[in-house]
Amino acid sequence: MAKKDKYDSLSPFDGREVHVVVETPKGCRNKYKWEPKLGLFTLHKVLPAGMTFPLDFGFIPGTRAADGDPMDVLLLADEPTFTGCVVTARLLGVLEAEQQEKGEKPERNDRVFAVSVTSHDHADLRKMKDVNGQARKELEQFFVNYNELDKRRFSVLGYRGRSTARELVEKGRRRGRKT
Repeated sequence: MAKKDKYDSLSPFDGREVHVVVETPKGCRNKYKWEPKLGLFTLHKVLPAGMTFPLDFGFIPGTRAADGDPMDVLLLADEPTFTGCVVTARLLGVLEAEQQEKGEKPERNDRVFAVSVTSHDHADLRKMKDVNGQARKELEQFFVNYNELDKRRFSVLGYRGRSTARELVEKGRRRGRKT
């Protein structure tokens, strides 16, 4: 049986909210990644000049997405946090997407959207439709460009609401328990 790391031992849920572990803070060019076998965050890549993460990017501990990694989360917060920070957040919805390596079949790679429960600036956000349409377009374009750096195609399939996001997290938790 695989040894649990410190983040996997943290429940995905905190009541109705979720725990989010931040890997890469908003505004950062460095892409950090949690490496459970090392018990550390590592520098995964550096984005080109002028390109930064538009939101805090992280994962929901104790979950596994369809691709086997912890579930990805885009976190709205008033200020960037830091790598390794655990934030309690309210689910807003999910960006459904596919990624495709050249010559390979497309693979689902959805991103859950959440907002920090301590946020003042985003306190009124309750669902995906509350997130500004222009902001969503810019996020979509970020992921298109981000994937192009690795010669992958990224396609947005659409947005779903809180209930779909919660179902994905529940499925991810069940997959995480099997790991």
